Amino acid sequence: MGAKSIMHASRLSHSFDYTLFEDIDINIHERESIAVLGVSGSGKSTLLHILATLLRPQSGEVIFDKGYLYEQGDKKLLEIRRDDIGIIFQSHYLFKGFTVRENLEISSIISGNEIDLNLIKKLKIEDTLEQNVAELSGGQQQRVSTARVMLKKPKLIFADEPTGNLDHQTANDVMDVMLEYTQSQNAGLFIVTHDENIAARCDKIYRLQNKRLMLVG
Repeated sequence: MGAKSIMHASRLSHSFDYTLFEDIDINIHERESIAVLGVSGSGKSTLLHILATLLRPQSGEVIFDKGYLYEQGDKKLLEIRRDDIGIIFQSHYLFKGFTVRENLEISSIISGNEIDLNLIKKLKIEDTLEQNVAELSGGQQQRVSTARVMLKKPKLIFADEPTGNLDHQTANDVMDVMLEYTQSQNAGLFIVTHDENIAARCDKIYRLQNKRLMLVG
């Protein structure tokens, strides 16, 4: 028996001033990592936002946990986003007036999960716990943001350029942590990135171009 599907999207189309993409189908399974490549403006982040409950598609459907995602009410969508989905943004969205530890504690309180010190060490932020996040480098903030999301133990992690602010070695360290998580927690990982090397570490690689999503690896 194959891996269980966590999310299935079919016939997704979306436009702003012009058509970004149309008739996209994609399936995310347990223990699977997916990378989407594409030039700026191709619609990668828009596709991620649709799958991650942040943006209703103009056409098509997304099925999550055997239910149609966008037939749920706002309250249910909020619960799914809080409990089942983790989103790592390129802009971090950390609480700037708080320390690293306080940022992580907020995630811990909301999710009911204890702070995982092993995860903190793997992401190499154990020495930053008492620092205000505004004092950290962009790369450190990105690793804190990654830790905060993973502490929730989501079924699906969506990551928008998660290694964009990191050097090569640290980027691979962060990927190690996320890929290990998908295996140990039967979770799914969906990344949009410009980095071909990072994409190559995922189970499947898609390229979004000419309004279509094409499997390339």
